[in-house]
Amino acid sequence: MNIILLGAPGAGKGTQAVKLAEKYRLLHISTGDIFRANIKGGTPIGKLAASYIDAGKLVPDDVTCEIVKDRLGKEDVKGGYMLDGFPRNLYQAEQLDGFAAIDVCLNIDVDPALLMDRICGRRVCSCGASYHVSTLNGKTTCARCGKELYVRKDDNPETVGARIETYEKQTAPLIDYYKKQGKLVAVDGGKGSPDEIFAEICKQLDKIL
Repeated sequence: MNIILLGAPGAGKGTQAVKLAEKYRLLHISTGDIFRANIKGGTPIGKLAASYIDAGKLVPDDVTCEIVKDRLGKEDVKGGYMLDGFPRNLYQAEQLDGFAAIDVCLNIDVDPALLMDRICGRRVCSCGASYHVSTLNGKTTCARCGKELYVRKDDNPETVGARIETYEKQTAPLIDYYKKQGKLVAVDGGKGSPDEIFAEICKQLDKIL
């Protein structure tokens, strides 16, 4: 099974991706990881991508598509994979159709107001742990390692609002694209605990497996 994972910033994609990859034995492929691997490895496409990134520019769609195409040509994807962070727009989706067979587009839908609260209320630790102020009861240290928690510099209303707006403009149209193809599975990511949302995702996916 090959899955595309969609969801606005703060929708809980990261949490669900780990669970889905384990349950369905899928290779979790993050676009960011692919970029970093190619740049670190000094591949020709990685050097090209780095030239844009170093100049503070967005990597063009064609370059992004080429990097993903190369990754999906590896032997380890044959058992099934989950794409996270790609496609980001209709052009990328159309290109993807030319070199990959996608079975399901899973959209984790969350109300923008809730997304804002989730992200702006997030507190993180250098050990990787993440919390929300609503569950900390005034505590400012990590329950895992005891270090001081902090707010990521981009977890502010202005930046978060801009990220959500960009998502709505560029990525949300993909929902209609895959719905027309009969491949869309939508789950409400704003109701219930992460485990309850995961259970609902599995319920929907198991219907089409």
